[in-house]
Amino acid sequence: MPGLPTSDVLARRHQRLRRAIEALGVDALVVTAPANIRYLANHVGTAGTLVMTQGGAHLLVDFRYQEAVRSVQVSEAACPGLRVWPVPASYDEALASTLVELGTVTAGIEALNLTVARHEWLLRVLASRGSGITLRSTERVVEQLRLVKDPCEVVALRHAAERVSAVASEAFAAVRAGVTEREVAAVIEGALRSAGYERPAFDTIVASGPHSALPHHRAGSRTLAAGDLVVLDFGGFLDGYCSDLTRTVSVGQPSLEARRLHGAVRDAQAAAIAAVRPGVAATAVDFAARQVLVAHGLDEAFGHGTGHGLGLDVHEEPRVSQPRPDVPPTLLEPGMVFTIEPGAYLAGFGGVRIEDDVLVTEAGCEVLTSVPRDLRVCG
Repeated sequence: MPGLPTSDVLARRHQRLRRAIEALGVDALVVTAPANIRYLANHVGTAGTLVMTQGGAHLLVDFRYQEAVRSVQVSEAACPGLRVWPVPASYDEALASTLVELGTVTAGIEALNLTVARHEWLLRVLASRGSGITLRSTERVVEQLRLVKDPCEVVALRHAAERVSAVASEAFAAVRAGVTEREVAAVIEGALRSAGYERPAFDTIVASGPHSALPHHRAGSRTLAAGDLVVLDFGGFLDGYCSDLTRTVSVGQPSLEARRLHGAVRDAQAAAIAAVRPGVAATAVDFAARQVLVAHGLDEAFGHGTGHGLGLDVHEEPRVSQPRPDVPPTLLEPGMVFTIEPGAYLAGFGGVRIEDDVLVTEAGCEVLTSVPRDLRVCG
């Protein structure tokens, strides 16, 4: 089916996952994160539970999605070895019954996605049935498989990035003195739909004037004024994959300080992009950007990571940020896709962020987004 990987692609993913399941010493992995279910089973619904075992894939879905699953299963995107289990009422009741019927001894659960309350409920129900099933917490098992994109995923991400240029043009045209942040955001979100995106990938950011010093400000009622810096951060889902772009523009002619700030961030982003190549730690890409801003005297003005992975989720592995002693470094590999988005923010004045999507290649990297990075004068 259009936009979904083929059965052969899913089979290779299952093979890699089953090796990970075996290494964990569990009989089954209970997958509850929607993006992980889509990655493994081509199920695109908002509800569902997937139980992966060495012998098969077991998808639990309610009535709303059963026909859609059947349609996929008679296409080239069919999930290999799939058995569909109906959910007449409660997903957790159905999961407990499935685990018992499969003869599970130890099941891994996605600890980052299953609440404590649901975990405790499952333990009680399984114990009441005398099953003896052990639930073991796991973290980022499927997410680690998603770290390096399949060729079909790279194609999808490239297409998602290509379409964002037209959206950026409409965004720039909407920025002028006298309009509100929400009005600009509405233009951007309409342009995303017109460009063919399924929906925005996240809440659109339009941050003007002093608000541009707030990295995750959401579009509000403030009216844009001459001299404002305006941070525009937006992206969309296309065939399930995300684009993510940020540009900072000026309403009318920018001040010397605005130009200085923008130039420093642009240099920092260029240094980070130049650092991307296979075998380099993701933290080294962050360091490259950070050192440029330190040289500009803006080390205290950059308080977030340089980037994040991009794929079925708008924020996923790898994290391009400063090193943590409790987390082993991620070495870049061809097929990884992530953003590079350094910023500098001066409270009371404004801020600048520039973001592009990059693909790690054998030779270095490919920048997937192609919108000019200069400080555009709008309005």
